[in-house]
Amino acid sequence: MLDISDLKKGKRGSIAKAITIVENDPIEARKLLKKIFKETGNASIIGITGPAGAGKSSLINKTSVALKKLHTKPAVLAIDPSSHVTGGAILGDRVRMTESTDSGTYIRSIASRGATGAVSRSLRNSIRILEYAGFNPIIIESVGAGQTEVEISNIADITVVVFNPNTGDSIQTIKAGLTEIGDIYLINKSDLDGANQLFDAVREYIGSSEKNPVILKTSVKKNSGITEFAKTLKEMMAIKNKSKQEKDMLRLENELKDIILNNMSEKIETMLESDNTFSKYLKKIQSKEMDPFEAADKITKSLIK
Repeated sequence: MLDISDLKKGKRGSIAKAITIVENDPIEARKLLKKIFKETGNASIIGITGPAGAGKSSLINKTSVALKKLHTKPAVLAIDPSSHVTGGAILGDRVRMTESTDSGTYIRSIASRGATGAVSRSLRNSIRILEYAGFNPIIIESVGAGQTEVEISNIADITVVVFNPNTGDSIQTIKAGLTEIGDIYLINKSDLDGANQLFDAVREYIGSSEKNPVILKTSVKKNSGITEFAKTLKEMMAIKNKSKQEKDMLRLENELKDIILNNMSEKIETMLESDNTFSKYLKKIQSKEMDPFEAADKITKSLIK
C-alpha cells in the first residue's frame, strides 16, 4: 500500500511505487491521482530531445548537478523507447546519470510502449507525482523519434533540442519538426570538429525564426557551457512561469478531450464486439452488397440512439 505522506516527503521508494502504479494499474492510478491532483501543476517542465547519440543523458547528468547548485530540485523522467523486457536503454541512461543521482536528483525511465497517447498519459501522471513530491523543474528526456518530440513539446514549458557535430554534418539533415519546437538549441560535444560550423548553421537557419530561440554550445567532456545552460534554464523558467497558467489551461483541455475520446473508443469497441448490427453489416460488405462507408454510417446510427 502506498503511503501518501511518504510521497509528499519525496521518499524515493514511494515515488517509485507511485510511478509504477501510474504505468501499470489504471484503477489504482485513478485513486492516487484523485488524492494528489489539487497539489500538482506547479513545476516547470523541461523537455530535452534530439537525435540518438547527441549525448543527452550525460548532458542531463551534468545539468542536473548545475541546477541543484542554483537552488532548484530537479527530477528526470527518461522516456525509454525500448521495452521493459530488454531494459537496454534504461541501464545505459542510469549509468550515465550516476553523478546527478548522487546529488539527490530523482531519475526514472518510463517505457514509451510505442503508443503516443499512452506516453502522454503515463508521462503526465508521472510528472504530477514528482510535482507532489516537491521536485521542480522536471526534466523529460526523449529520444528523437518522430511523434514523441512533438508530444514532448506539447507537455513541456521549455523545449531544448540537442544536436552534436556527428549527427550529420549539415543542417539539411535535421528533421523539420525539430527546427520548430525549440526554445533552446544546444550544440553538444562542442569539443568535436565541426561544432562551430554547426553552431553557425543552426544560428542562421533556426535563430531567425519567430520563436527567437537561445542557441548555446556545451561540452560534457570539457565541462564547458553547462553552467551557462543551467542559468539560462532557470531564467527561462521564471519567464515562462508568467504564461504557464494559460498553457496549462490548454493542456488540461486537451487532456480531458483525450480521456473522453479514449473512454468512448473503449466503450464503442466493447459495443461492437457484442453488437449484432456490426456483424450483419460486416457480412454485407464482405459479400459486396454494400460499401464500407454506407455500412459504417448505419452502424454508427444504431450505436448513437
